Amino acid sequence: MIFAAGRGDRMRPLTDTCPKPLLKVAGKALIEWQIERLAHAGFATIVINHAWLGARIEEALGDGSRYGVELRYSAEHEALETAGGIAHALPLLEDAGRPEVFAAVAGDVYADFDYSALRAPAARLAQADQPGMHLVMVPNPPFHPNGDFVLSGDGLLALDGAPRHTFGSIGLYDTRMFRDLAPGTRRALTPYYREAIAAKRATGELYEGLWENVGTPAQLEALDRLLTARRA
Repeated sequence: MIFAAGRGDRMRPLTDTCPKPLLKVAGKALIEWQIERLAHAGFATIVINHAWLGARIEEALGDGSRYGVELRYSAEHEALETAGGIAHALPLLEDAGRPEVFAAVAGDVYADFDYSALRAPAARLAQADQPGMHLVMVPNPPFHPNGDFVLSGDGLLALDGAPRHTFGSIGLYDTRMFRDLAPGTRRALTPYYREAIAAKRATGELYEGLWENVGTPAQLEALDRLLTARRA
């Protein structure tokens, strides 16, 4: 699932007329970079939620056939945040109501991350009796120097301690976690992180490759210069 429902206020005025995930770097929309990487890793079905200018996203990406995947769209009248967006999209994430472990990534993130690395932790989560999660952590960026969680040597995440790393907005989740959340409810994922970590049902890994949370026009421009130079 790619989260693409946000308004992108910090990216205005660019997002006044263009959904943030469709903003381009090195000639390609941010969300297209992700779709192509997911397809390369073997993901066959991708759910995209949208709210602000959502019709533009569907028009630009189509059914996904040109990327070698099936795209399913979860339209939200008003952005429901991350957990709310997942609960709303459960019928698209699950087949015939069967629990699924799925990867999720924010639509405004660029990363060279190899999504095939998630196969092993996904298999472990699928075998667990209780629903859990697996989060991809990154070194703390300048705009978030104190990090989010501690990644211990055994791969478990902790709420307190050091050293701390930043959640890279790439993770694995079990759909069972969201079945009690009524569709249409607006809710963030933060309480789910804290609950799973406290219950020792959250693992993580550290990714130290290229990763950018593209939040402002200046960040977008810097990433565009970097990727354009790398492709030259």
